[in-house]
Order: sequence, then C-alpha cells, then structure tokens
Amino acid sequence: MRLKKGPPDFVLFITTLALIGIGLIMVFSSSSVTANVNYDDAYYFFKKQLMWAFIGLVAMIIVMKLNFLRLRGFAVPLLVLALVLLILVVTPLGMEVKGSSRWFLLGPVRFSPSEFAKLAMVLFLAKSMEANINKMGSFTQGVLPYIFMLALGCGLIMLQPDLGTAFVLAGTMFFMMMVAGAKITHLGLLSLPAIAAVSAAIYFEPYRMQRLIAFLDPWKYANDEGFQTIQSLYALGSGGLFGMGLGRSRQKFFYLPEQHTDFIFAILGEELGFIGVTLVLGLFLLFAWRGFKIAINAPDTFSSILASGITILIVFQAVINIGVVSGALPVTGITLPFISYGGTSLLFSMIGVGLLLNISRYSTNK
Repeated sequence: MRLKKGPPDFVLFITTLALIGIGLIMVFSSSSVTANVNYDDAYYFFKKQLMWAFIGLVAMIIVMKLNFLRLRGFAVPLLVLALVLLILVVTPLGMEVKGSSRWFLLGPVRFSPSEFAKLAMVLFLAKSMEANINKMGSFTQGVLPYIFMLALGCGLIMLQPDLGTAFVLAGTMFFMMMVAGAKITHLGLLSLPAIAAVSAAIYFEPYRMQRLIAFLDPWKYANDEGFQTIQSLYALGSGGLFGMGLGRSRQKFFYLPEQHTDFIFAILGEELGFIGVTLVLGLFLLFAWRGFKIAINAPDTFSSILASGITILIVFQAVINIGVVSGALPVTGITLPFISYGGTSLLFSMIGVGLLLNISRYSTNK
C-alpha cells in the first residue's frame, strides 16, 4: 500500500517538548537537595534526565521517519523479547531496589523492561486486533483470547512486584479492545476476573492492604502508610494560586518521599501553584486530543488502533499518577510521563510519540 506522506503533527510535537521541558526543570528543582546531600552534586539527577531526553529525542525522530507499515512484522519478535526480559528481571540478573526487582543494571544506567513491555504489548495488540477486527464483537472469539494475554503480561509484571504498571497495562488493553469494536457488556465480563485478581493481589500482600486502608483515612496513619499522601497534599495546598516560586519548595527537604519521581507533581503544585498545575493538565489534555485525532485520521486499522493505544497508555498513566498525588487514588508507584525522573520511562514515552508523529504523516485528513 502506497500512502501520501505529509508533515508530522506539529501541535503534538510542541506539546511533547513542552512537557519534557517542564519535566527537566522540575526534576532539577525537586531533586537538587537530595542529589546534593547524597551525591555532592545538585545537578546529578538533572544531568542524567537531560541525557535520556536527548537520547529520546533522537529515537523519536528516527521512529517518526520509519515506514510504520513495516512495524507489523516486528510486533511478535518485540513482544517475545519483552516477555523474556520480564522473566529475566526477576532472576539474579535483575537489580533489586526496596524489595522490588524491576531493573537491569547496564553500566551506569538502569533499564526497566516493563516500560519496553508496555509499548511492545500495545504494538502487538494493534496487529492482533487488526487481524481479528471482524471477531471483536464476539466474546468467545474476540474478547476471551485477550484474557490470556492480559494474564501473561500483567502476571509477569506482578512478579517484580509492580501492581501499578500492571494496572496501567490492563487499563490500556481494556480501552484498546473498546476502540477495536468489543462490546461494553463483554468488556464488563472481562473485567470481573481482572478485579478479582487485583483484589487478591491487594488482600494477600500486607503492604498493599495497608496502603489501601491508609488511603481511606491517611491522617489516621499519618506516621506510616498515610505519611506520603499527607505530605503530598501539604505540598499541593501550600502552592495556592501562583505557587511558592520555582526552587522554593519546602517538602523537597526530605519531607516528601519520591519527590522527583512518583510525587514530582506535588512539588510542581507547591512551586508553581494552581497556574502551573493547570498548565500541565492542559498539556496532557492537548496531548490526548491530538493523539486521538491522529487515530481517527489514521490511514488503516492497524495504525488507528496503535495510535489509540499509545495515547491511552500515556494519558491513562498520567491520570493515575495525578490521582495518587492528589489523594484521589491509593499510592501505586506510577511515574508521571515526561515529567518524572526516570530514563527508561522517558525514552519509551518519546518513542511512542515518535510512532504517533509517524502515523500523523499519513493522515487521511490533509
């Protein structure tokens, strides 16, 4: 199939760069105190994030220029590689941090296979759902087979253990099936075993159960499981309308844990206030609009489902992170795409954007 090529979606490109720019500023601001104390270098985390942003930008441009129609052929090999890496990371080859084995240590950098696995799974699902598009309305032939895919991907991630990432992947898969034509009633049936699995994962793991109980009344557990949520709310509340000023956060002085990763949005709210929070939320809404617009105007079913999946993956993760930081959801350990510190997350988010920009070049709405 020969397609007419045009320019990539400029608005999506600028929106992504704006989010990354804000992220770099906030990574430095939120991590400078910790980096100075632990590494005697206030720029330690910022320099590493800047390096990954540069690598991600190069990767995004390369992916944007590839022939996306050839991606179908890579869907299965990439998924197999991702599953193998998810298995290996929970062996002695993986790096254990705070009781979780989620990374490989590659020289001076850490690599998270689950970030790669999320994008590989979205690519495979797009290929699979395109091939079975006429069956997606059937429960037994269209929806039921994806239960096994869901169990396999999420099950391996849960071994790390990483419930938050598994939940993001499951939610993305759920919405992709909806886009592909699955019936709401069938998806409702599919969600029952998923809800049961999540409930079991929480019930049989004491620390997850404690987090859930603390979520219901964090002030009752202010000195342990509720501490992080309370400190996050203090940060957001202290920001007011205009914020305390860039670099003037108080919570980053070892009050708020994970201040430059999972809870960076709280520091952003403290320093930049309601104005800064609204700006970031607006950028993610703009990202969602452009992503779904690309999906609607995509030249074929595969690229339409792929664009939808990538958009859902990034936006859904952002919603969960912001929900956790604002106390609307239990603590899950999910980073904020483009904003939080984390090289692998940033790299594969930018590769995903590269795929979106690639698809946008073949838009049917010129």
